[in-house]
Amino acid sequence: MTQPTHIRRALPAGAPAPGGMRFYLTTHKRHWLRLTDVPLFLKSEHFDRATKWDEARGPYAIDSGGFMELKNKGTWTRPPRKYVDELRRIWEHVGPYDWAAQQDWMCEHAIIHGGTFQGQHFVGTHLSVAEHQRRTVANFLELRSLAPDLRIAPVLQGRSIPEYEGCVERYENAGVDLRREPVVGLGSVCRLQSTRQGAAIVTAMAAHGFNLHGFGFKILGLERVGHLLASADSAAWSSHARRRPPLPGHTHKNCANCIDYAMRWRTRVLAAIPSHRQTLLTDRSVA
Repeated sequence: MTQPTHIRRALPAGAPAPGGMRFYLTTHKRHWLRLTDVPLFLKSEHFDRATKWDEARGPYAIDSGGFMELKNKGTWTRPPRKYVDELRRIWEHVGPYDWAAQQDWMCEHAIIHGGTFQGQHFVGTHLSVAEHQRRTVANFLELRSLAPDLRIAPVLQGRSIPEYEGCVERYENAGVDLRREPVVGLGSVCRLQSTRQGAAIVTAMAAHGFNLHGFGFKILGLERVGHLLASADSAAWSSHARRRPPLPGHTHKNCANCIDYAMRWRTRVLAAIPSHRQTLLTDRSVA
């Protein structure tokens, strides 16, 4: 069978974006792992019912699925030991992943307080930011204890620079040297990424010398602070495609699940990432 053109044009496995950042294309289609060697980002639950496994051709990383877990249930229902078992199963059948995110507790207003935002209902955890941070650090320590051999990445949480600094201190007090971690996730900045506040948070955390991963970064956010990140992921291509007609010659209703569209969008993202070290703080969107 002839390979699709997007696979032949793909960057070599592990090829960094400008500035040395690795950009993961987020997808829920786990069979893409066998179709391309570009870095992919998948949620662990996408493998839950797998009976046929696809060996990864290129780099990939695993998301714990915390946003949907807390959005819909207000707590983690998957015990850490079960998550570790799932990560081992993925590693065994798909191949070594770059890293897997811990089971962190996001600090967005909607996650904590609940309600309906942009048509989505959040049950709310009704806990404090400090409690979310405490549980995040405690979970990382438990996962590291259960599976010291697995590549599990700690995640920083907060809503303001002082709160993120407080989360850093919590890790330090627990004996975790984040500067020595291959990846440190930066949580709860997805909706702030293209604003002055979001840029300031990324800049403050990057100043510690952490190898930061930005969850859910779009083009505007990467234009501004992509040069401060070691890696980032995004699924924005799918919602982008959903609002547009399909690519010429494509028979589906839209390209929201289309690898060709995703690869074209990825090319645009890579071109938008600055290679310089100057922090971009000029607002280009409303906070």
